[in-house]
Amino acid sequence: MTIDETRLNQFLGKAVGDLGAAISSTLMLVGDQLGFYKALSRQALTPAELAAKTGTHERYVREWLGNQAAGGYVDYDAGSGKYALNEIQALCLADPNGPVDIPGAYSIVEDTFHTLDRTIDNFRTGKGMEWGEHHKCLFSGTERFFRAGYHAHLLTEWLPALDGVVDKLRHGAKVADIGCGHGASTTLMAKAFPESEFVGYDYHAPSIEVARQRARETGTANARFESADATGYGERDFDLVCFFDCLHDMGDPAGAAQHAHDALKPDGTCMLVEPFAGDSVEANLNPVGRVYYGASSQICVPVSLARNGPALGAQAGEARLREVMSVGGFTRFRRATETPFNLVLEARP
Repeated sequence: MTIDETRLNQFLGKAVGDLGAAISSTLMLVGDQLGFYKALSRQALTPAELAAKTGTHERYVREWLGNQAAGGYVDYDAGSGKYALNEIQALCLADPNGPVDIPGAYSIVEDTFHTLDRTIDNFRTGKGMEWGEHHKCLFSGTERFFRAGYHAHLLTEWLPALDGVVDKLRHGAKVADIGCGHGASTTLMAKAFPESEFVGYDYHAPSIEVARQRARETGTANARFESADATGYGERDFDLVCFFDCLHDMGDPAGAAQHAHDALKPDGTCMLVEPFAGDSVEANLNPVGRVYYGASSQICVPVSLARNGPALGAQAGEARLREVMSVGGFTRFRRATETPFNLVLEARP
């Protein structure tokens, strides 16, 4: 067989780039946990200076900086021998309120290494894995990564895109946040709309305890948190029910939709925030789809299969989600807005 050298080199170039990213994933966590990114966001530093400021060993720091500069995550000035984060790098690597928390995403990646044996077994057997069976880094990483998106879009774009919802929230509404995790979305909305009442529900009790702690720390008195799954909470008469990046994980998404429908007031709204996806495989063969298929196969699908669910997956797409919400009793459904990472869908009774 004659090998096309051009195609071979193109593929190997891509593979080497991916290999470099993969071997650097733990170094992203090192930079985050040892404070390297934060230090470099404040000023340009030599390896020795960065080591001194962070209480680390200069020889290791030198290698870390070389890796990060080669990957484009840190800028290097050959004249001074100093490294620094430019304003865009700092926004994504060292600012917890920035538009994307990249180190938080790598904590999610870290979990997939902890659970690799289970993932291999799942592929062989078709079994699932409950959310609570994952390593704790998944829960903190999920909070960080998605919190950044909420800070960037929830109050300024997503809620305003829903018909009449912001006005209700300003005057006093009752809101349920289903699958709230550590409560990042719940507390953000509660602080923005002090006249409204917010209830966060999650079936993972340890996450609920963290959410309660976050509410206490921020003095968010109009948010409370309860341990309950998406079909088990008992309260009714909500003006708004939210699902943030969680419906596709569920064992009974149609049942969760039905429960939300029944818990809403007749003029209420359900906001469904889901990973951005098209309705066909080919529509999702892109960098964002690659990330979501990766997370879906190791986290989202196993959570649903653990409860004998349909395993919608992170790349379910709008058409499939519309079908689920319709089975749940919703008669009106539209795409309210979107980001490169999310679909924001509005369902009405």
